[in-house]
Amino acid sequence: MKIIITGACAVSARSVVRSLRISEKFNNSTFIGWDMATTLYGLYEGLFDRIYKVPVVSAPNYRDIISQILEKEKPDAIIVVPEVEVLYWAEHPFDVPCLLPPADFCKLAISKKEVFRVLGPHNLVPKSFQVLKTDIMRDNYESPLGFPVWIRDASAGTASGKGSFKAENINELRAWAEINTGIDEFQLSQYLPGGNYGVFMIFDNGMLRKLAIAERIDYIMAKVAVSGITGNTCKGRLLNDDRIKRTALKAVDLICEETNSTMNGLVVCDMKADENGVPLVTEINIRHVAFSSSFANAGFNISEYQLLLALGRGDELTEEVEMTFPKNNLILRDVDGQPIYLSEYKPLKEGEFISK
Repeated sequence: MKIIITGACAVSARSVVRSLRISEKFNNSTFIGWDMATTLYGLYEGLFDRIYKVPVVSAPNYRDIISQILEKEKPDAIIVVPEVEVLYWAEHPFDVPCLLPPADFCKLAISKKEVFRVLGPHNLVPKSFQVLKTDIMRDNYESPLGFPVWIRDASAGTASGKGSFKAENINELRAWAEINTGIDEFQLSQYLPGGNYGVFMIFDNGMLRKLAIAERIDYIMAKVAVSGITGNTCKGRLLNDDRIKRTALKAVDLICEETNSTMNGLVVCDMKADENGVPLVTEINIRHVAFSSSFANAGFNISEYQLLLALGRGDELTEEVEMTFPKNNLILRDVDGQPIYLSEYKPLKEGEFISK
């Protein structure tokens, strides 16, 4: 079998191919990727059998180049990963098996502003405002949420904590807006000090087929980011939590209702808890995030499930929607190593050792 995974050089796509390489159903497949090839490590890592360089989705020749690759490779299925590419494929599909959310759902979900507009009246998101950099820099500007306040890039499809920062006062807010020269519009939100969660959901014609929750605890190279958030988790865990689950499903239902859509494909609902532990939606990703292979290592292979549904082999999925994870599990990731999943983690005491 021949499978294409897009955005091949980025962390999330590499997590997908790692998951499929340990799948008993797909581990003997040929894995082909395409990417703009700006992240050279992913290009030469060797996870894929081959990787094509392609133009950005918005380029005039994107469709022609992709059509040529599809004609040459004739893949059995494709997993689209980058959000802007998911949106393009949802709106302008190619003739190849692929499981994606509906186009109208994608167009709304990719916009933080629109997600907050729809979910705000239901108290599912933190209090939030869109603000232009030019407004923040005005002498008489005041934060509508007071301080501390969370500021981040408001652009569609942003990732890796871009433009994120906890501002304690107006001087910090203005300084952050000024040094982020590539951002013209920010989102200001109430600061949420609680847990940080990602809820993976796979739907098939309106039916929830699989769901899994991960908690982000610490981030790779957190000290180099002023916010402490780099977008890539170095320590986390897999959870079972009904409150988080209900919030994520309610958010998806409301966006489907707003867009008159029947849900399909994979989405990841990101949440942060407030000071009372109430989970609130911060964004909805229409793509995989880096946790995918950690679920696979724990025995819950989300990439495999997505691919089975894309191929019309949904009858091969097991009936359970969720997997129960051990309470003391831990996910560990580092810059130079593959993710590690520990089903039972116990802190090491002084004088104790870990062996192979």
